[in-house]
Amino acid sequence: MNLETPRRPVVQVVDQESLDEMLEALKQNTDTLAVDTERASGFRYSQRAYLVQIGLAEGSIYLVDPVALDEASPGWNKLVATEINSKSWLLHAATQDIPCLTELGFSSETIIDTELAARLAGYEKVGLGSMVTELLDLELAKEHSASDWSIRPLHPSLLNYAALDVDVLHDLWAEIEKSLESQSKTQWANEEFAALQNFKPKPVAQEPWRNLPGLSRVKDQVKLKAAAALWLARDEIASESDIAPGRLIPDRSIMAAIDKVPRSKHELSQNKLFQGRASRSMLSVWWEAVEGSKNLEILPAPEHTGAIPNHKSWEKRFPEAHVRLKLVRQLVMAKAAELVVPVENLLTPEFLRRVCFEPEENITAQLENLGARPWQVQIVTELIEAGLVLAEAEHSHPQTP
Repeated sequence: MNLETPRRPVVQVVDQESLDEMLEALKQNTDTLAVDTERASGFRYSQRAYLVQIGLAEGSIYLVDPVALDEASPGWNKLVATEINSKSWLLHAATQDIPCLTELGFSSETIIDTELAARLAGYEKVGLGSMVTELLDLELAKEHSASDWSIRPLHPSLLNYAALDVDVLHDLWAEIEKSLESQSKTQWANEEFAALQNFKPKPVAQEPWRNLPGLSRVKDQVKLKAAAALWLARDEIASESDIAPGRLIPDRSIMAAIDKVPRSKHELSQNKLFQGRASRSMLSVWWEAVEGSKNLEILPAPEHTGAIPNHKSWEKRFPEAHVRLKLVRQLVMAKAAELVVPVENLLTPEFLRRVCFEPEENITAQLENLGARPWQVQIVTELIEAGLVLAEAEHSHPQTP
């Protein structure tokens, strides 16, 4: 059945009156809150929340408009935080929402992530729409998932879409929770939810321009400086204008421009691969960046302190580690299939590679220090130890071709 409109009353929180109404409802509520956010990624430089949806288990759905409230009721977020931070939250794919919620001062000591729970329960398609269809026999429209949520006023169809996302979360969690319980995976989920308290987005690199796709293969300093200058010029304009950098010129255009560093503004303009909405209208800016890049100081390429070599190079460079990884991974993958859980959820791939590259005497302690959850450590430690024994045997008695 198509779920085209929310099944509960929807309140737009845009002024003091509607804010007071929501605060009073939250004050009376003790149940878990369904929470979601909408951002304008791909449209705006900022990753702020342009809409926060809060759904009560028994009650209304509140569509909180931070843009309107910043003007109508400065400090509104502190009032909301007082009411919601002490309650449990339901989110779907929580790590996508936590950063912008944290920016508003919102946090919860108990987060239930229905997407993560669905992975642990063994569902193959864990997107919200797929889960709602499979478990609730409802169809959710997803045509607005990539919309520009910064526009004002928000179209009624967008508001309807936003409300539906939290309308279904309580019912969805009830079904997933049953599945977890029937498979004795409830404790797994609880440990994963607890770990969300420590989630933090990856910190911004000292020289973020080095993350341009394909730039790691570039060694020429002239090209690197040109790439840095173009990236920095684009970032400054994007930040000042609050527009997504890629809407000025995409990353691929920067890489196209430095493939053969132009010697003149005209030469840059003739590069057909140098594209983007502002590639010609702001040509002078881009050329000035390239021209001035020769005087730009950049740091030496960073050494990944504490990092291990890319596992794709192990077979030739670190054959013993390669064998360990191959054999241990086979055992872990087989166990994941037996438990009906994605292998990456049974153990973070980076943790597995680190243990195989430099196994310590106490594998349990090594896994714990890396950040593996207790349930993961309990399951995979013996598998890893068994795989290491097999690898040692293979190293001691290599098979002849």
